[in-house]
Amino acid sequence: MPQPKQTAQATLPRRKLPLGIQTLAKIREDNCYYVDKTGMAIKLVASGSYYFLSRPRRFGKSLFLDTLKELFEGNQKLFTGLAAELGWDWSVKYPVLRISFGAGVLGSVADLGQSLHQQLTSLERAHGLQAEYPDARSRFKELIRRVAEQTGQRVVVLVDEYDKPILDRIEQSDIATQIREVLKDLYSVLKDSDAHLKFVFLTGVSKFSKVSLFSGLNNLTDITLDARYSDICGYTDADVDNVFAPELPGLDRQLIRDWYNGYNWLGTSVYNPFGLLQLFDQRKIKPYWFETGTPTFLIKMLLQRQQFTPDLERIVASEALLSTFDVDNIPVEALLFQAGYLTIKDVWETPGQMEITLKYPNLEVQSALNKSLLQGLTQEASRTGMQVSRLYRLLQAQDFAGLKDLFHAFYASIANDWYRKNELAGFEGYDVSIFYCYFAALGLDLRLEDPTNVGRIDLTLLFNGQVFLFEFKVVELAPKGQALQQIKDMGYAHKYQARGEPVHLIGVEFSKASRNIVGFEVETLGS
Repeated sequence: MPQPKQTAQATLPRRKLPLGIQTLAKIREDNCYYVDKTGMAIKLVASGSYYFLSRPRRFGKSLFLDTLKELFEGNQKLFTGLAAELGWDWSVKYPVLRISFGAGVLGSVADLGQSLHQQLTSLERAHGLQAEYPDARSRFKELIRRVAEQTGQRVVVLVDEYDKPILDRIEQSDIATQIREVLKDLYSVLKDSDAHLKFVFLTGVSKFSKVSLFSGLNNLTDITLDARYSDICGYTDADVDNVFAPELPGLDRQLIRDWYNGYNWLGTSVYNPFGLLQLFDQRKIKPYWFETGTPTFLIKMLLQRQQFTPDLERIVASEALLSTFDVDNIPVEALLFQAGYLTIKDVWETPGQMEITLKYPNLEVQSALNKSLLQGLTQEASRTGMQVSRLYRLLQAQDFAGLKDLFHAFYASIANDWYRKNELAGFEGYDVSIFYCYFAALGLDLRLEDPTNVGRIDLTLLFNGQVFLFEFKVVELAPKGQALQQIKDMGYAHKYQARGEPVHLIGVEFSKASRNIVGFEVETLGS
């Protein structure tokens, strides 16, 4: 794994890293680093009253909600020196009701009911009120009304991780559907309580359709793909250079960008806060964010649907498709995008229509996701990790015989049952997927279907001052030398020879019968 290099020393004093801290008061009082998002909070409040935001897990949503809470409650001292200090009316304070489903796993409707009971009881007691109804919907509605009457101010409602109870049971659709209906009933209170509400903000990972979860709540403004708020959560490149400048000495700045920057929602790209803070703490390049939540459901879905893995970094989808998500309707594109495994690369727009091209946000996700896909094929995590590490060393040594043996061993390790159940198995698309996953798991510079003036190279790898050109062919039984010959006949190497680096032409042939590599020919130019 690449590690940070040394850079110039910083002169600014270091502060505490806000690791795991989701409250503004603790960050400010403990002299932690803080990226000022209060200007955006003021803009939201000035522009509307009902908002929804979808962002991946561990992206700072809870901290932003807490910032809104402190603003509305008028805790001015926390905002000294921030954008909100002079931009907020501190003479008026509003009551805030905050509900969160972020802690723990709610495995059933009963668990959800217990969580709601505890949270509503706590909110009622905070305002000196007693519950008048047994069900959560009625209690919530009455709580809003009574607090507004008691304080003489409209109420602010903040809901954190609104969808987590559903996602916790997304693989058990019957339970997930039951939980969804309970939440739908709860959120319907927001429409009926409009006269008593000042501001509403809901956050979550997934964007469930309004019909399934927010029926009737037509005034909920979705800012998920609003370019003005692309960096409402997360750190921008400028934030890293300015706010976190004291943490940069000893780290390779470009490597930080390549591994952690790149999440985009039609505006400014951002870093995931969790991963970046862990890097500053541990001083090593690792997939920190990815490791906090192994996407077993996602990996299972990709394998079941026979996803051509190289296509993951060039998926094209409509805005409507990326917003389509429900218990019984989970498009792979929507899941990958909303969960943070893909992000926006390009947008093509016409009046009333938006077409979005997706990509991996950074090397952390590309590397870790493809490694998980390889592990999903063999169900042997430790073995796959060792094979990926060995691949890196073989590439460094230009050991092509070793490369052939490595891939041959991997194909041999895949159970025959998997081949029987998957239509792509034994065909060129599947074989290319395996090669791609291996190289992508290392976070290397790959170009799939690399265009030239005469055709497309199946796979190009740029690594360590070397160029590797791969051509793949499927044959019946024995190798025929067609793959390497095509690279030479088409002159694919011409595109890269001007770089002055060795160019390795590699023809790989697969047998339908043996379901493995039968030909692996290499010719090197310019060495």
